[in-house]
Amino acid sequence: MSTAPSRVYAARLVGLPIFDPQGDQVGKVRDLVVAIRSEASQPRVLGMVAEVFGRRRIFVPMTRVTNIDSGQVYTTGLLNMRRFEQRSTETLVVGQLFDRTVTIKTSGITGTIYDVAMEQARNRDWVLSRIAIAEPAKGLRRRGQTHIAEWGEVEGLTRREPTQAATQLIHALNELRPADAASVIHDLPPERRTAVVAALTDERLADVLEELPEEDQVEILGLLEGERAADVLEEMDPDDAADLIAELPPETAETLLQLMEPEEAEDVKRLMSYVENTAGAMMTSEPVILGPDATVADALAHVRNPDLTPALAALVYVCRPPLETPTGRFLGVAHIQRLLREPPSSLVAGALDESMENLRPEATIDEVAAHLATYNLVAAPVVDENGHLIGAVTVDDLLDHMLPENWRDQAVRSG
Repeated sequence: MSTAPSRVYAARLVGLPIFDPQGDQVGKVRDLVVAIRSEASQPRVLGMVAEVFGRRRIFVPMTRVTNIDSGQVYTTGLLNMRRFEQRSTETLVVGQLFDRTVTIKTSGITGTIYDVAMEQARNRDWVLSRIAIAEPAKGLRRRGQTHIAEWGEVEGLTRREPTQAATQLIHALNELRPADAASVIHDLPPERRTAVVAALTDERLADVLEELPEEDQVEILGLLEGERAADVLEEMDPDDAADLIAELPPETAETLLQLMEPEEAEDVKRLMSYVENTAGAMMTSEPVILGPDATVADALAHVRNPDLTPALAALVYVCRPPLETPTGRFLGVAHIQRLLREPPSSLVAGALDESMENLRPEATIDEVAAHLATYNLVAAPVVDENGHLIGAVTVDDLLDHMLPENWRDQAVRSG
């Protein structure tokens, strides 16, 4: 190791970029892998779980790590791109140690682990050296008192807890983008995944579900009680919810649709009525829709919504009332890039793009791809035969349907 800090905390490592000797980023740190032999001896850090391009998770041995600083990790030599598979003798620090209940022997204080420090031993191996512990909250405090203890001063580190909480792991996941959090959840042991799913908010779980493979989506939804499953589906984008419900057994799907709010369920049913891999089946029914009297300032205010994807925020769709899909007569789209050059008080309807045609709901996946490529678009309106806007197809929707079903589990990086 060269110029590495003497002590590094796991929570600060998660998400750091990993660079090769040429200075090119090859992935991000997602966890640490350790071998815990006993509570008396400090566990050796075997390596890092890294997420590389294509969301594949690989193992990076600590012998390959040349430097760790406050903002990045550097490696040497070629990395083995084989998918990481945890062995029975290995423990994930963030995935399995965080939230474990332990006791400081000298004081008798009991709390949960919220961070773990590693440092280099004299033989140059990295070992876990210190444990950060939070006592349960008391009174009106949101968080209990915290303590730092040496590894050997703590007991309970090797004990497996069937009902281990997920507070600290949830905190770590909430710092990640939904796609990154989904990757972490995908690789968790079953009991930890169950705890995490139970602790996530409906909105956050919906965001994560949208980024998981279909088999994971179905499995996780099956862990939920019916009412909560319906609530989570309502928080998902209608097109993603429709795709997920289509994977469920018919009886389960019908039950969940009945438990959903009628308006939300109606949107999902409408999307499920279209032929698979058509514009109607892959579109979202909730683009940014404005009336003909909306100003440029109104449009810019709507697209500032942080919940919008970049593709959905690239266009606004101008229609006559009603402004929920299916809308009144569709008037056209305005590009946000164009609106940024217009006076804020001017009408959006005066800056519509009249050069492109609209997609029909029956358009095939190839026709949708050709349409987006022809007009250099990241999103496009889908309009029915009566001239009503019924949704919008975005480039990320298109890619989700064009890529293989298991694309999230495949490496798309060449060696």
